[in-house]
Amino acid sequence: MNHQTRITHIGNIEFARGEYKTASMNTGTDLINICAEKALHMDPVTPGQALDLLNLPADCIMPLMAAADRVRRFHKGNVISLCSILNARSGACTEDCAFCPQSVYQKSEADEYRLMENGRIVEAASQAVKDGAQKFGIVTSGKGPEADKGDFAAICGSIKNIRSEVGIYRCASLGVITPDHAAALKEAGLQEFHHNLETARSFYHNVCTTRSYDENVESVMAAKNAGLRVCCGGIFGMGETAEQRIELAEELRRLDVDSIPLNFLHPLKGTKLEGVKPLRPLEILRIISVYRLFFPDRDIKVAGGREVNLRDLQSFIFFAGANSTMLGNYLTTKGRKAEDDLKMIADLELEVVD
Repeated sequence: MNHQTRITHIGNIEFARGEYKTASMNTGTDLINICAEKALHMDPVTPGQALDLLNLPADCIMPLMAAADRVRRFHKGNVISLCSILNARSGACTEDCAFCPQSVYQKSEADEYRLMENGRIVEAASQAVKDGAQKFGIVTSGKGPEADKGDFAAICGSIKNIRSEVGIYRCASLGVITPDHAAALKEAGLQEFHHNLETARSFYHNVCTTRSYDENVESVMAAKNAGLRVCCGGIFGMGETAEQRIELAEELRRLDVDSIPLNFLHPLKGTKLEGVKPLRPLEILRIISVYRLFFPDRDIKVAGGREVNLRDLQSFIFFAGANSTMLGNYLTTKGRKAEDDLKMIADLELEVVD
């Protein structure tokens, strides 16, 4: 390939890049094929190659998606994993995350309530099974369990009850945790812990100032060290650069996370990011595709912002390399009916995990 290589640094990451942004279709396809072959053989795509993929011209989107789809099918098969979450404690959050209407720093009107009773949480897990989900996540607002140890004990009790009464795969998103919290969750029967990094370290100060990036990383490591699977990703479209999208990917690869949820900003009234222009559908599909090539054998889950941002192109997430998505509602916004998503998956002749 005829291109020049240039070296740039973002954070601690070196990007050795070719100049593909204005490359020909043939040159872009060559790069896609090289990265696809690497991904098929678990030869890591470099940050520079991933950045070049993000910057390919629009006429390369279909070859890029085809490559990501090929890698998904090779490593993950033809099955799609579905999860459902419950906003078990909402609002009054002392964190200042710019995207979240549950923060006390925002001017939104998010619902505010204390931790749901055990029976309601177990009932929600049962409903998730009926809706077709294989995983169920308990999500709570707030920085973490240290703020309310009584709630943490109750959550552990709910996890035990779900394990004995429902049998669904159990996940939780409880904010910043310590090794002791992780061990207690594991003992209660939790199987996977979710904690997003949100964005790249170099952009994080624009998103949250009340919780450090290192606290997020330490929570991920506490869960891993306790023997839990880790679901960890971020939100795209908050103003970050293409380089920072790959910087986040490199951090997730360094942490060796198991599942990577890709969320796409749905700007909500009253939040600091309410005026941000949403990402275009093809840009979202490009991000999903590049993350699949960057993480060939990991679960790539498309989560928040799917419906509002992708609209008629929602089904393309699987052709772009995703092998997982969420059923039902999110924390503060509505999702689609579960039967609509199940029909979409069936129409694509994909299978849902038993």
